[in-house]
Amino acid sequence: RPARPWSRVAVGVNACVDVILSGVKLLQALGLDPGDGKDHAVLNSRKDLKEAFIHFMQKGAAAERFFSDAETFDHIAGAASEYPGAQLYVGGNAALIGQKLATNPNLKILLCGPVGPKLHELLDDNVIVPPESMQETDEFHLILEYQAGEEWGQLRAPNANRFIFSHDLSNGAMNMLEVFVSSLDEFQPDLVVLSGLHMMEGQSREVREKRLLEAVTSISDIPTDIPIHLELASMTDQDLMSKIMYQVFPLVNSVGLNEQELLFLTQSASGPHASLASWNGVPDVGIVSDILFWILKKHGRTMDKASDLTRIHFHTLAYHILATVDGYWGNQIAAVAAGARVAGTQACATETIDTDRVFLKAPLEFVTSHTEAPSKISLNPGDPVAQWHREGISFHFTPVLVCKDPIRTVGLGDAISAEGLLYSELYP
Repeated sequence: RPARPWSRVAVGVNACVDVILSGVKLLQALGLDPGDGKDHAVLNSRKDLKEAFIHFMQKGAAAERFFSDAETFDHIAGAASEYPGAQLYVGGNAALIGQKLATNPNLKILLCGPVGPKLHELLDDNVIVPPESMQETDEFHLILEYQAGEEWGQLRAPNANRFIFSHDLSNGAMNMLEVFVSSLDEFQPDLVVLSGLHMMEGQSREVREKRLLEAVTSISDIPTDIPIHLELASMTDQDLMSKIMYQVFPLVNSVGLNEQELLFLTQSASGPHASLASWNGVPDVGIVSDILFWILKKHGRTMDKASDLTRIHFHTLAYHILATVDGYWGNQIAAVAAGARVAGTQACATETIDTDRVFLKAPLEFVTSHTEAPSKISLNPGDPVAQWHREGISFHFTPVLVCKDPIRTVGLGDAISAEGLLYSELYP
């Protein structure tokens, strides 16, 4: 436990109902046949949906896409939510983080986002929703899962993952951001967790640029003594990603992201290793740490830059890294370990780590950089959090005990970030 734990956390602004089911079964139920995969930045039809799903299932990679046609989407969402075996859960990064934090009885959680009747019913009693944030209908997100080795026609998934899509206009415009910021006065949080910026990808460039500037103004209105954590999510638009880094990163204290988002960030802003097209297997620790170092050096509070960013929590399936600018955060060992622990328990849906159901995928030795003279680190099972330092930035690395047959992978990154924040201590 941190010396100064948070007691009131405000979370916003993306929230929805996740409908989780087998991707192959839904596509079959829609009368679609297997065929060739092809990525689409926006889905305009069932055919686009099928092709994009196949494209990512072939790679075993997670992806999230906007479905542009409201009527077709409503029909698919109806078929999905009524499909036998489909499960309905709290969805949206903000709502998932709020729900995870709400399991802690000592915390009061404010959740701001488009909350419809179904979502309200699914939320923990510990979560307060301001009335201005309620709406008459729910935003549905469809999460098409597939298992490792699952086959459809010629297609075979190399590992388990999921493909997410929605026609979500409320979250897409971050409609609840102003409501969120204005509700902070009354709620008086110790910590603000912000997510949903990636949802703006469905907007036209003009709308998006205007909305991002409004978002920046809103975020700037949050009192400076309240720390802000920004949770990123899957994106395809490099312009939006680099604008978020230049305009939003300096306003927040902490960022949470995974390996897709990290690589996309460096590609979008021509950072280190930007020429790397994609990860090959487990992301290389040295490459990850170079990119994290660059983000904090270039966009964080180092060398008297006008930025508040001092912490990045990176998570990938095999390991997590917490990178912090020295002097601002404490309890990093516990924080990074707590995130890794929740990854193993939540994916397997067990109370504690069940050693029969998990395995180690992390490299047992690695170099800490590819751009400067690296140190080589060998993992010590007795003391699994490895640490290294580079120019005033500390890195805390821990392997993850990966669940062999995951029950549920959705919201895992959000749970990891939430748990890591719970154990993180910000020096006053």
